[in-house]
Amino acid sequence: MSLPISAQELNEGTWLGRVWNPAMDGPSVVTVRDGKLVDISARGLATTSAILELENPAAYVRQAAFTHIDQNCQLLAPCDLQVVKAAGVTFAKSIVERVIEERAAGDLTAAQAIRHRIGQAIGASLANVQPGSAKAAELKAALMAEGLWSQYLEVGIGPDAEVFTKAPVLAAVGHGAEVGLHPMSSWNNPEPEVVLAVNSRGSIQGACLGNDVNLRDVEGRSALLLAKAKDNNASAAIGPMIRLFDGDYGIKDVERAQVSLRVEGEDGFVLSGQSNMGEISRKPAQLVAQTIGKHHQYPDGFILYCGTMFAPTEDRDAPGQGFTHHLGDQVTISAPGLGKLENRVQDATKIQPWNFGISSLMANLSRRSLL
Repeated sequence: MSLPISAQELNEGTWLGRVWNPAMDGPSVVTVRDGKLVDISARGLATTSAILELENPAAYVRQAAFTHIDQNCQLLAPCDLQVVKAAGVTFAKSIVERVIEERAAGDLTAAQAIRHRIGQAIGASLANVQPGSAKAAELKAALMAEGLWSQYLEVGIGPDAEVFTKAPVLAAVGHGAEVGLHPMSSWNNPEPEVVLAVNSRGSIQGACLGNDVNLRDVEGRSALLLAKAKDNNASAAIGPMIRLFDGDYGIKDVERAQVSLRVEGEDGFVLSGQSNMGEISRKPAQLVAQTIGKHHQYPDGFILYCGTMFAPTEDRDAPGQGFTHHLGDQVTISAPGLGKLENRVQDATKIQPWNFGISSLMANLSRRSLL
């Protein structure tokens, strides 16, 4: 397997990930030595969750004892016992698209007219507004007076961020896996995002890439259907590996990351775009602070999708209908310093069922004397 991380990125970074190790009939924690994956699973430190609890994970990973593994091992999502969380509507453009979904009530054919009528006006008003500020409160009052207020604007510029649980523990898939769309959906899209690796103390220990697969028609019908829109078989992709924070890479690099998306369809359709983390309305550390604290603890840490500004609107099937996935689409998400995350789109009911949960992991690590 060719690693989806450039030679320069491998040399400059400290990497932590997971693979399915056929020799162990289970997952192994891995890093990179001389351009190759090696197994650093150790007793008491056989999960990425445990390693991220260390005071200096990068220092440990760089010096950890290792064993060689088959380089054809499949990369898994680099998280294991961490809860998978996601922040929504953290960019002005995505706020506008969420309002459009809401007004369209999930009807793809109505979206273009609504986008033309209100998208530009709302989008312009949201520029450079600090969520929770006095200016945001004034804008809220003005939009309400115009009948343009929305629950999405509330979490986009109000004091409280939208943070939800994206997937159960161990349900996320990694680089090279298929990602799933619920077959009920006819309006959906990828969401390319930076993903933070956070420990139980709320310390951001590293970052990677993610695809927060989204069903726009389902959430557009009702925000109370968020779980159905966001959490389906293989609907959370994370990878390729966590780049740990060290002396050469840290939160400032995350805050200026340029996340690129490319979708290539079997029908010849190609879509590309970028998400600039510099345009995020809430800093990554602010999103973390709204997720963990005295109000909520995560004993095994958590993974946090930071949100995306990229909501594709280009017509694909017919004029005025915008973008939606076709089965077989190849989705590539990349960012300098974080490598690439590549996944193929499939019907969630046709992807191999998720059957390796927490009890399976504990039993496997016990057999290997790693607990």
